Amino acid sequence: MKMRTLVAILPPLALAGCSLAPRTDLPPPPVPQSWPVGDAYLMQSEAALPVISYSDIFRDPALRALVELALANNRDLRVAAANVAAARAQARATRAELFPEITVGGSVEHTDRSGAEPETSYAVSGGVSSFELDLFGKLANASEAERNRALATEAAARAVRLGLVADLVNAWAGYAADRDLLIIAEETAANARDSVRLTRARLEGGVAPRTDLRQAEQILASAEGDIARQKTALAQDENLVRLLVGSEFDTKLLPTDMGQVVGNTEVLPAGTNSQVLLRRPDIVQAEYLLRAANADIGAARAALFPSISLTGLLGFASDALATLFDSAAFSKTIGGAASLAIFDGGKRSANIVAAQADRDAALANYEGAIQNAFREVADALADQGTVGDRLKAAQAYREAAADNAMLADARYRGGVDSYLANLDAQRSLFAARQAEVAVQLEMVRNRVTLYRVLGGDQASPAN
Repeated sequence: MKMRTLVAILPPLALAGCSLAPRTDLPPPPVPQSWPVGDAYLMQSEAALPVISYSDIFRDPALRALVELALANNRDLRVAAANVAAARAQARATRAELFPEITVGGSVEHTDRSGAEPETSYAVSGGVSSFELDLFGKLANASEAERNRALATEAAARAVRLGLVADLVNAWAGYAADRDLLIIAEETAANARDSVRLTRARLEGGVAPRTDLRQAEQILASAEGDIARQKTALAQDENLVRLLVGSEFDTKLLPTDMGQVVGNTEVLPAGTNSQVLLRRPDIVQAEYLLRAANADIGAARAALFPSISLTGLLGFASDALATLFDSAAFSKTIGGAASLAIFDGGKRSANIVAAQADRDAALANYEGAIQNAFREVADALADQGTVGDRLKAAQAYREAAADNAMLADARYRGGVDSYLANLDAQRSLFAARQAEVAVQLEMVRNRVTLYRVLGGDQASPAN
C-alpha cells in the first residue's frame, strides 16, 4: 500500500517546478559600442570604467563629512531603504507559497447533560492544509517575479543614493560660487564708493560734470543690489544643504570659495566602452522589471492548467486524557483535489496577452533607458571636452578686463579720459569676474554629472 502511494505521488513531484515562462534574453544595447569622438570630446584611453566611490571623486574632507551625514539622515534615502525592506519581505512571502503550511492544534470538549454522565473528550492534531503542487511553475514564476521586483527596488534605492550625493555636491559647489560672487560684489561696491567720493570731489572742484557722479552712483547701487541678492542666495544654498543632509550641520563644513571646490573634485574617466552603462541603477532596475515581466507570463500560462492540491491530517482523539496518545487513539487522513476551469470567458487567455504586453513595454523601457543614458553621457563628455578651454578663455578675459580697468581708472584720475571709459571698464571687469565663477561652477557640475550618469558607486542604502 505504501509503495503504491509513493509511486502515485512521485510523478507529480517530478513535474513540480516546470516553468512556462519564456527565457529572458537581453537584447544588445541599442547604442554604439564607444562614445562619440570629435572636436568637442576629449580622447578617452581607459578601456573600462573602474568601480569607484564618491570619495574617489569628491576629495574635500568637509564635503565627505556632509555626504556621510546625508547618507545617515536624508529622509528620501530612508524611504528608499524602507521600500527595499518591504520589497524583500514581499518576495519572501511569495516564495513561502511554494512550501506546505503545517499546522498543529488541540481541543478539549466537556458535555454535561441532565440525567447523564458528564463526557469529556480530548484531541491533538497536526497536518498540511491544502498544499498546491506547483506542477506548471505558477507559484515558482510568481516568486521569481517578486524577487526581480525586489531587486529592481534595490536598484531604485541606489539611484536615490546616487542622486543624493550628486545633488549635495552641486549644492555645496553652488554655495562656493555664490560666496565668490558676494565677494566680487562687495569689492565692486568698495571701488564704487571710492569712485563716488572722487567724482564728488571733482564735481565740487569744478573739474568733473554731474554726470560722472551719477554714473559712479549707478555702479555703487548696482553692486549693493548684487550684495543683497548674493546674501539671499547664500542663505538659500545653506537651506538646501541642510535639507539634503537631513539634519543640522556645522557651517564650517561649507566651502570658502570655488578654488577649494575645483581643486578637490576629480575628473571621472568615462572609458571607451559604452557597456559600462549597464551598471547604472536605472538600467539595472529596468532589467529586473523585464525579468519580472517574463516570469509573470509563465505564471499566467500556468493558470491554464489544472490546480492540484494535497491535504493531510494526523491526530489523536480520546475521551480520557491518560489514553490520548495510545495507538488506538491515532488517526490519519490524506486527500487530494484537482480543479480546472473549463469556461472563464477568456479571462486567463487575456491575462497571458496582458502579461506579454507588459513584457514588451518592459523591454522597450529597458532599451529606452540605455539610449537615454548614452545621450546623457555623450552630452556630459562633450561638455567636459570644452569646459577647460572655456575656463581658460574666461580667466584670460578677466585678466585683460582687470588690466584695462586699472588703466582706465588711472587715465581718468589723470584727466586723460572721461569717466564713461572708466565706467565701461569697471562694468566689464565685474562681468568678467562673474563669468569666470560661472564657468568654474560649470566645470564642477560637469564632473558631478559624469559621476551621476555613469552610475557612480554601487553601494546600496539598504545594505
